Amino acid sequence: MGNNLHFNQKSMKIKPGLSPQYEIAIIGGGIAGLCAAIAMEKMGLHPVVFESAPEIKPLGAGLTLAANAIRALHRLGVADKVVNAGHPLSKFSILDQYGKPLSELDSRVLDEKFGLSNFAIHRADLHRVLLGELSPKTGFVTGKRAVRVEQGDGFATVHFQDGTRHSAHFVLVADGIHSALRQQFLPKSAPRFAGYTCWRAVVENPGLRLDRATETWGAAGRMGIVPLANNLIYWFLCINARQNAPAMRAMRVADLAARFAAFHHPIPEILAATRDEHLLWNDILDIAPLQKFAFGCVLLLGDAAHATTPNLGQGACQAIEDAAVLLDEWEKNPGRPEQVFQHFERRRLPRTTFIVNRSRSLGTLAQLENPQLIRLRNLFFRLTPASVNERQVAVLYKTDF
Repeated sequence: MGNNLHFNQKSMKIKPGLSPQYEIAIIGGGIAGLCAAIAMEKMGLHPVVFESAPEIKPLGAGLTLAANAIRALHRLGVADKVVNAGHPLSKFSILDQYGKPLSELDSRVLDEKFGLSNFAIHRADLHRVLLGELSPKTGFVTGKRAVRVEQGDGFATVHFQDGTRHSAHFVLVADGIHSALRQQFLPKSAPRFAGYTCWRAVVENPGLRLDRATETWGAAGRMGIVPLANNLIYWFLCINARQNAPAMRAMRVADLAARFAAFHHPIPEILAATRDEHLLWNDILDIAPLQKFAFGCVLLLGDAAHATTPNLGQGACQAIEDAAVLLDEWEKNPGRPEQVFQHFERRRLPRTTFIVNRSRSLGTLAQLENPQLIRLRNLFFRLTPASVNERQVAVLYKTDF
């Protein structure tokens, strides 16, 4: 199978990664794809990873990893390196626009129960660590956007946008929310708009003392602040809007600073330290929970399978969990990958469905604009006992591997 590589670009260099039993093609070189590749290497397999971008250049800003993700990284054998590249946080607080707490979670309490529970890392640093874990025997090919897959005679053939193709025994699809291969199997699974749009940036800390992650909720929108390693700050802003609104696309730092001028310290200071070229903008999307991840010798992973809004901080966490569960099932059924895929599907569908639905509901609450509803929401959050919050977190942090 490894010789069924039909590339016509002379510049393409590939190490096919033959394995004694199975050849695996992984579509997508992001967090889900790299974690899946690490899981396959744990089984003695050397997949070929196909990435649509022309070069390995991680995009995005910061992200948080909860205890369930750290536990999954331990399962993959890379937790220590990831933790060393990131930044632990003492608390996570939800605040009103004046800086008064609505809800707080103390990481020290959670760490005792679940392990490292509130941890931040730059997406580029996470990507670098994961990429560095791959063996030279694992192939990595850039500039290859998968558009369809054909199955038959014990293997699958992936067709790429440039006219090339690749055959393998099994295909792991981890190419994100806009996956063409998912659309092939599930034509009605198009991304859906959450009702708000988002700006992100990573900036140098302008001299602020920050030890916790915060989200501030107000009628103008929502701002999150997450301190990172190396004296950096990751922030995001969410505003209710129409999908792909030209006015939102045109927003610059000065516009955002004016909209959030009445928000508490240090929000104005952080926006003042941000330049327009720092900004990343996108509408917030997810996909409605699917009923199926496994399609013969093809398996959906990560955002291709269960893209969620970021309100629970579980997008990357669930992608990493996917790899841990895949490894778990492959170790239990080493000679039966089709059974692995079916068992993976049964284990992952209920959990990811719950997280997608819960995250979307929380986003609706966080993005309220009506003053009366905001007062009721804030009162509800303030009156909720810490023990209730901890029980809700426990559901997120609990894993089955």
